[in-house]
Amino acid sequence: MPRVEPTDLLGVWDLARRIVDRPTDGGTDRFGRVVGTLTLAADGRDVAWCEEGTLRWRGHELAVGRRLIVRRATDGWVVCFDDGRRFHDWSPGAPVVHECPPDTYRGVVDVAGDRAALRVLWAVTGPGKDRRLFTRCTRR
Repeated sequence: MPRVEPTDLLGVWDLARRIVDRPTDGGTDRFGRVVGTLTLAADGRDVAWCEEGTLRWRGHELAVGRRLIVRRATDGWVVCFDDGRRFHDWSPGAPVVHECPPDTYRGVVDVAGDRAALRVLWAVTGPGKDRRLFTRCTRR
């Protein structure tokens, strides 16, 4: 598959995320869902990654959102937090690791060959934490 640039994915996407929280103390797994939108928009030379939605977690509904910036770098693209800190390289299909002591994020961003679907998987581990996030976005 040809390389997918973040600029190839501009637009509004439907976002569905499943969250699995596995208590490290042996308790029962907890599950949550986020339904909302992902908007990828040009932001100067970069791409703004903006998520908005509703989290359903343990009988509650909460508004959630986050903003990332996918920045052009001399050797490709880099995903950064909104405050400019580096998150991971933009490399669809390749595993990525983000150390955020004491936690570790391991994941992959994958784009369908027809660029009509985007999938993001994260495994987050750390002291007292074992969480999986499965996100699927489809073009509107």
